[in-house]
Amino acid sequence: MRFEGTSDYVATEDLRIAVNAAVTLERPLLVKGEPGTGKTVLAREIANGLGLPLIEWHVKSTTKAQQGLYEYDAVSRLRDGQIGDERVKDIRNYIKRGKLWEAFVADQRPVLLIDEIDKADIEFPNDLLLEIDRMEFHVYETGETIKARRRPIVIITSNNEKELPDAFLRRCFFHFIRFPDAETMEAIVDVHFPGLKKQLLAEAMRIFFAVRDVPGLKKKPSTSELLDWIKLLLNEDIDADTLHETDPRKTIPPLAGALLKNEQDVHLFERLAFLSRRDSRQ
Repeated sequence: MRFEGTSDYVATEDLRIAVNAAVTLERPLLVKGEPGTGKTVLAREIANGLGLPLIEWHVKSTTKAQQGLYEYDAVSRLRDGQIGDERVKDIRNYIKRGKLWEAFVADQRPVLLIDEIDKADIEFPNDLLLEIDRMEFHVYETGETIKARRRPIVIITSNNEKELPDAFLRRCFFHFIRFPDAETMEAIVDVHFPGLKKQLLAEAMRIFFAVRDVPGLKKKPSTSELLDWIKLLLNEDIDADTLHETDPRKTIPPLAGALLKNEQDVHLFERLAFLSRRDSRQ
């Protein structure tokens, strides 16, 4: 069982090696990288490439590790008991399975995505150490132990918003997705926009990487934002000649709202354009 990428996802050699190493070691693959570099999509494409089901657990700031195992709804059981509902006789009616439980009892080995683990409380990773290591957990309300039928392929993503505990990191295989170079980026664009005119692609890439290189930029545009921008360029029928006249240091690129995502960066480009015009008049 080896991951070689898919027709819809350009996986670099180092990324393929990391995925297959994690599968061989049966350890979670911890993936970091800039937002928009395809960390979440990776899990979906691994599932597609290996022909496995995908279970997604998207972590929020309020998410607790226990929710990944199960939740016991004691309030609903109390309410049903007050109205004489027969369901109260079986406590299992009030236990909601979490994503880890679903992955452990899946009929086929699944890919389990734990997305943006660093959004949750700092204790969240520690609270999952035992379950991820042993691939089992205990349900106290019923007295049963849930063991994984087949060890899932676990993909964990992080945007580096918080440092993860050393004990958690020790149990993972780590990979940092580097920002794609120009050649890899062209391959990614070709997957999404096959047949894109070479001149338009070249000018779009020139502007995109020039924008990323502007000093002081608060948020550099990502791969997903480049794809959005190219889609808009095609939709608005903006040709390569129009882009050729655009210098990001002297003017804001057309449809820049797809690339610049906060007012600080917009003001930075406006100031650069103003200074460029002033210098040209002197």
